[in-house]
Amino acid sequence: MSLSEQTRARFAKEVAKYPAEQAQSAVMACLAIVQQEQGFVSTDAERDVAAYLGMAPMAVHEVTTFYNMYSQHECGKYKLNVCTNLPCALRDGTKAGEYIKAKLGVDYNETTADGLFTLKESECQGACGDAPVLMVNDAAARAAIRATIANIAAIANRLMPTAMDGELPILNEPVRMSQSWAMSKGTGHDRQGRRAKRLRKASPEHKASPEHDE
Repeated sequence: MSLSEQTRARFAKEVAKYPAEQAQSAVMACLAIVQQEQGFVSTDAERDVAAYLGMAPMAVHEVTTFYNMYSQHECGKYKLNVCTNLPCALRDGTKAGEYIKAKLGVDYNETTADGLFTLKESECQGACGDAPVLMVNDAAARAAIRATIANIAAIANRLMPTAMDGELPILNEPVRMSQSWAMSKGTGHDRQGRRAKRLRKASPEHKASPEHDE
């Protein structure tokens, strides 16, 4: 891989966020850019990022392999990231993963024969309050949705040419799927803001005030 001018321009914007002597702090952002453009981070790409940031290639490789949001191999069109960290595991996240394995006929780190889905076991996605959670591709935490069987099936119905069939036992009470899972609207900050607004409205001070939020 050789870095395009467009890629270099995006790298430069990330490096500019840090003092000149700390350019290496942009390594994660640069790797994310590579993955967005190439679909995964190859060994050649790691070398290019290392050369751009003045790092040892092994130092970049250590970052790529430490964080599981980076893929070292080509993935399917949709990467399903199932969180199995403790909060999600306690709320049947592991069962959600097993369900997807059985339905797609693949294990973690494998891709379906049609190249449509890659299944990944994920670290924490920062949405423990909605555990268990599943993220489609790597856009942002806003893409995380509650990984009930019903929601998993609903996602599959949107993404697959044919729907998942059979019984759909529900692991936990399903929640309404937000449009934001599809990365069309909203952010994690938006969600936090809405929660804060609800809390303010429920507070005694707010109820006693003549002025209320819209």
